Amino acid sequence: MSLNNQVLDKPISAELPYVEANLSYLVPMAEKPVNYTYEPPPGIPRTNATYQTHKLPIYNARSISENISLDREGFAFTGHNTNVRNFYDEDEVRRVYYPEAEQLLKKVTGATKVIIFDHTLRNASQSKPGENNIKEPALRVHNDFTAKSGYTRARLELAARGIDDIDTLLKQRFAIINVWRAIATPIQESPLAVCDAQSIPPTDLVAGDLVYRDRVGETYGITYNSKHKWFYFPQMHREEALFIKCFDSAEDGYARFAAHTAFEDPTSPANAPPRESIELRTFVFYPA
Repeated sequence: MSLNNQVLDKPISAELPYVEANLSYLVPMAEKPVNYTYEPPPGIPRTNATYQTHKLPIYNARSISENISLDREGFAFTGHNTNVRNFYDEDEVRRVYYPEAEQLLKKVTGATKVIIFDHTLRNASQSKPGENNIKEPALRVHNDFTAKSGYTRARLELAARGIDDIDTLLKQRFAIINVWRAIATPIQESPLAVCDAQSIPPTDLVAGDLVYRDRVGETYGITYNSKHKWFYFPQMHREEALFIKCFDSAEDGYARFAAHTAFEDPTSPANAPPRESIELRTFVFYPA
């Protein structure tokens, strides 16, 4: 049975171990949030948004991982071996990891077509903005795409690949799913937390502009709600994969937006090495 067809049959309860951590949420605002991905011109702030931390339980989902569903909770987890030796080698990632992930996603989701269109490496000790493409962990609650930008980015990427009849392709159900993985030692510092999409009312999703040098994207900031249910998979290592659904074109009950954020784990050792991870962004096209 594929992960997306499984149903959560173990209730979330205090029986699951958890940590309490501060998560950074968007403070409600009158204007549209704007975030620059680069240093903006003088006099323009990097962002007009403000964030506030709220302490919440983040449940260890390892014991229920086989019962968590991309279509219900908006995220899923599995063991998966990779033949990549060096994730910092751009060519090797595209040549080895992209095909691995494509086959994995087809197996997990039942998709007929998978297109990997982007990847991000994160390592705070190696991140040099403006000099390399390695980023620090993102320590605010967000979702990578909106109901609008899921389609906008799909059209952009499909056109860039010379794919014909884009309109017909986008009339069938498709999703944007991130594939997230540790690439070095098991993660202790800044692990990733994922919010059960069922616990996020649409009113908590705030569309904001993400400004690049050559285009403007749109992402969701998330406002605080005590009903949000957060989970993580502690000590993730390179032979495991976490799937996060950032967009689903279906509007008939499937999970659509699973918010996520890195967080400061209070149980992390003071001398823990910086988190090293990679996330792929992918289009997953379901059978018509």
